[in-house]
Amino acid sequence: MSISTKVWDAAEFLGSDSDIRHYLEAAFEDGDPALIRHAFNTVARARGMTALSRETGISREALYKAFGENGNPTLDTLLKVTRALGVRLAVAA
Repeated sequence: MSISTKVWDAAEFLGSDSDIRHYLEAAFEDGDPALIRHAFNTVARARGMTALSRETGISREALYKAFGENGNPTLDTLLKVTRALGVRLAVAA
């Protein structure tokens, strides 16, 4: 008997705005910039890169590059994406 496996993709399980918010909150709590970038990549794919591109005015290619493995999104990109996702960046003590 053989066991088949499938790559797990969190984007398949981020179906609601609440799921997305909690996923991003967890990434920010960790504080690792690479993990935060990856979380934004996952959320963008869950929402749909084309739709997010339309909502932000940022090309799909630029979104993939910014949130890709070697990406380094600008503050402008993060603000546009968070606004489109219905979340916001905040400073708290």
